[in-house]
Amino acid sequence: MPSSEPKSTAAPAATGGVQSLERAFDLLERMADAGGEVGLSELSGSSGLPLPTIHRLMRTLVACGYVRQQPNRRYALGPRLIRLGETSSRLLGTWAKPYLARLVEETGETANMALLDGDEVVYVAQVPSRHSMRMFTEVGRRVLPHSTGVGKALLSHHPAEEVRALLARTGMPAATERTIGTADAFLEALETTRERGFALDDNEQEMGVRCIAVSVPNSPTAAAISISGPAGRVTDAATEKMVPLLQEVARDLSEALANPAPVNGG
Repeated sequence: MPSSEPKSTAAPAATGGVQSLERAFDLLERMADAGGEVGLSELSGSSGLPLPTIHRLMRTLVACGYVRQQPNRRYALGPRLIRLGETSSRLLGTWAKPYLARLVEETGETANMALLDGDEVVYVAQVPSRHSMRMFTEVGRRVLPHSTGVGKALLSHHPAEEVRALLARTGMPAATERTIGTADAFLEALETTRERGFALDDNEQEMGVRCIAVSVPNSPTAAAISISGPAGRVTDAATEKMVPLLQEVARDLSEALANPAPVNGG
């Protein structure tokens, strides 16, 4: 018997939930953590559940389309999860809007939320500034991460080899004369981002526009929020005042995502 109790067996007593459901979702998360494809013995080792229990749960997930069995007998996350993930990503932007509105209220500048989707950054929410001269990015717009503040924030904790591989796939086209053009320079920018706790896009995506961004800690998917505006308003002095607020809002958003409102009993 494993020396430590698996989290999936301890939760039901505290939550009043259905144990088999909690175990099934726990296995799906472990599969995702392992890269999306695992063997039963790996799941048993990481979860502490016995093989017969895991086999029974996986057969149910396969029948529902949330897991598929590969020709090599290993199990992979199934295609039915894609629709759930896409819908959840859209809702993530909706949930973030009150937090972005707080940033706009306190800074006067446009606030955005972006996710890392494959090799691209996709904007999922925005609350615009009330200034007539403001930064505007359409929700749903996709950009390459090397030229954006949110891209730097999203990649700042990725291993260097993963970042190099991504840049090799996407290339590093110049959006402006200030866009970072080499992998080494981008990795230096990521190191700076980690050291100071925020990312900066200084006229790199659009001339005349500056953007400061931070990642949302412990987000269920890689997410970042940002404040953007004309370079004449988002100065170094303004940035120094905005960063603590941006970091605080990111923490508050993280906590809200981790602690959803409880479902009332019937």
